[in-house]
Amino acid sequence: MIKKIYIAGPLFNVHEKKYLEDIAEVLEGAGYECFVPHRDQTGIDPAELKGTDMKQSTKDKIFQNDLDALIDSDLTIALITGQDIDSGTSSEIGFTYANKRPVLAINAEERRYRNLFVEGMIDKTVNNIDELLEAIKSLEVK
Repeated sequence: MIKKIYIAGPLFNVHEKKYLEDIAEVLEGAGYECFVPHRDQTGIDPAELKGTDMKQSTKDKIFQNDLDALIDSDLTIALITGQDIDSGTSSEIGFTYANKRPVLAINAEERRYRNLFVEGMIDKTVNNIDELLEAIKSLEVK
């Protein structure tokens, strides 16, 4: 049974971050527990998350928080928009696949040619947030 969901995706602009938060809002409204990397960091001073000049100790905490959340998750949902699947998102997809857990991708109705190796690790792809809950249920039945 799927209870905990890791939400992966690029974090390069406000739109991408908001889209990940919108995904979490729908899933949390349906009773799932979600981890959104830019939203759910613990043990880190929020001021340290501003800009790109971070201390190594902050980078290490972010890595460990993300890894712990991936380990604890039953499913990863990956936003796969952009010119190519984001490298961090690809890593999260690969980790989930290697640990024999499902990956559900959301393309936000963007049509692009994707990296076939990464795409091979995705169990199901949906077009938009409205299709997520039904897709999760279909993965639980497998």
